[in-house]
Amino acid sequence: MKKLLIIAIITLFAFGAVAEAAEMKIGYVDLNKALNKSTKGEKAITILEDMVKSKQAVIIEKEKEIKRIDEEIAKQASILNPDAIKEKQINREKLMRDYQRMVKDSQDDVQKKRTDFMENIVNDLRKTVAVIGKEEGYSIIFERIASGILYIPEDKDLTDKLIKKFNDASK
Repeated sequence: MKKLLIIAIITLFAFGAVAEAAEMKIGYVDLNKALNKSTKGEKAITILEDMVKSKQAVIIEKEKEIKRIDEEIAKQASILNPDAIKEKQINREKLMRDYQRMVKDSQDDVQKKRTDFMENIVNDLRKTVAVIGKEEGYSIIFERIASGILYIPEDKDLTDKLIKKFNDASK
């Protein structure tokens, strides 16, 4: 008798879980696509590209200065005394260290700015996903890449809806 009761409870529970699963509304978003296609994401990319260009211009000038000193040393090596050549080489080494430090600092600055931009935008996107989920009654919304989804029908993709809602909220 107990076995029949347990089987009946398990059967009812299983049917209830199946019925509940059938009512689940599932979707997914591609946060990387939303990040790159949203207005805020595009602005961030433009700012980063401008930042890189301005830093590259300064770096290129430093490269030219180092090449100029290399050429001076090569041209004047036969007419300068050893102390003057050594002084020019020391100056070149100092410029090279400054150049390398400038390149590293520039890369670090750009990476930090990129990380700050992306974290802020992704956090805002996640909040927008939660709004979509609540408003439209989704049980679960996955992130396409991070969740490791191998297959899901295209009609479950909410990325374009996310971008539109995010852009509207950002205005």
